[in-house]
Formats: sequence, C-alpha cells, structure tokens
Amino acid sequence: MSIDYVIAYDCEPKRRLGMAGILDRLKEKQRADEVIQWFRAAGDQRPPTQMGFEFSHNTPRSSDEKQLIVVQDLLDHAADLDNLAHHCKGCPANRTGGAFGCVGFVSYPISAQSESWLLDRLPAPDEPLIWLLLRQGIRNLGYDGSSVKLLRDQDHDDGHERAYFELPVAPGRGLGELLVDSDQVFEMIFGVGEQIIPNHAGILLLFFGAIDRDLEAADIQNISSFDPAIRERIAFTLEDGLVDSSGIREIIAFFQAMYLAWKLNVNLYVDA
Repeated sequence: MSIDYVIAYDCEPKRRLGMAGILDRLKEKQRADEVIQWFRAAGDQRPPTQMGFEFSHNTPRSSDEKQLIVVQDLLDHAADLDNLAHHCKGCPANRTGGAFGCVGFVSYPISAQSESWLLDRLPAPDEPLIWLLLRQGIRNLGYDGSSVKLLRDQDHDDGHERAYFELPVAPGRGLGELLVDSDQVFEMIFGVGEQIIPNHAGILLLFFGAIDRDLEAADIQNISSFDPAIRERIAFTLEDGLVDSSGIREIIAFFQAMYLAWKLNVNLYVDA
C-alpha cells in the first residue's frame, strides 16, 4: 500500500487514460512482474496466463477486500501504457526522466524516521515570518490532526506490522509557543483533498524547507502567487543523496513532485 501521486500536467497519456488509470496500470505492471519473479524463483515455469494470486485491497477509506487475480490480465491492462510512454520524453513534469516520471509513491507504513524528519523541517521562531505563517495556518484552518489520529488509532498492532504508521502515537515538536505533532503535519499535507493546488503547495514547500526560506518578506507573502517569475527563480533544496532511509527518500521525491507542480502552476493529484 502507498500514497500515490501524479503531477496533473496536461498530456496525451492523461487525456487518454486519466491520472487514476495511469496509476492503476503502473501498479498492475509492477505487481505482475513481482509475482512472475516469485513463481520463477520457486521453479514454476508456467506462463502468466496460468499464474494467479489472491490480492487484498485495503485503504484508509475501504475495508479489506480479496479477489483472485490472473497475472496475464494485469499485463494486458498495463500494456495500454506502452504506446503512450514516448510522450514522456522531454515533458516538464517528468521528475524521474523515465516513462511516466510524473508519477510516484510514498510507501506505507510511514516510518518513525520519516515522521521525525518532517517535524525537524518545520520553521522555528527564529524564522519569524514563516513561523507566523505556520501558526496562522494551523489555527485558522483547524489543523488539529484529528483525522489522521483517528486513522492511527484504528491501525491496531495485532502482532503484524502496522498498516499506515510505524508509531502508534504521533511524535511532536515544540516550536516556541507552538506545539506541532505529525498527525497535524500529515493532515496539513494530505488532508486537503485529492488535489494539492499550487497556492497550498507553495506554502507547504516553505514550511518544510523544500525551497529556500531565506527570502524577502514580499516573496514569502507572494509564494503562492501565480506569477511564474517568482517560481522560476526559486530552486528545490532537498537532496536525498546522503539520506539512508528509503521512507525519507520517498518523501523528498514527493516534495520534488509538489515543487514541479507548483512551478508549472498545476495541481498535484494525491491518492492517500
């Protein structure tokens, strides 16, 4: 399971298949390849038409559902992508440089390292303008973390790995008079609907230091502006080269996708 996201930049593949359709086919291809590898590793040489597996689908919004899947059916459905992949070459929304590089994921369960890393990125009172924006946003928009806490509380540890969060209780961080926990952080990022609009993306990029926070007051106030000149001169600052946590690297990739969406003035589609 994962948080899936797509930069909603208009293109021929999205016009033909839709963002959800692209996501579904990419995940089906990955799942089919993994299952074939499992069968082959066990010495099973049957063709994909004779390979089947039981798939359990569980999301924060739906109960556990099981169905029998034939591997060839996944490959046939995913094949729709093959004739469209050439459109990705040179696309400004292509984060990875490969086919469908506007798509990415953050794996569940979210690790304790990832939650701490996000909290550590938040502005302290020694960055007063951005800290005041954070405080104002939390108070005015009611980010109390309750929706994420409900999910975390339901994610019982029954002897198996927790489904959504490694930690049963959200860690917190004191920012002067402001105490923020990671339930509020995830609500702020993923609790705004299935589309993160450019205005909100610009603020999030500031809050988590994904762009340089050493800006003039006017630029900070206008960070969610539609002015392309502002976006063009502000670089992405997060690097994953020295990060040894795959969970943190996935979150950095998510912020990079958000940054590209913000620069292109398009939404970031998120299925959490």
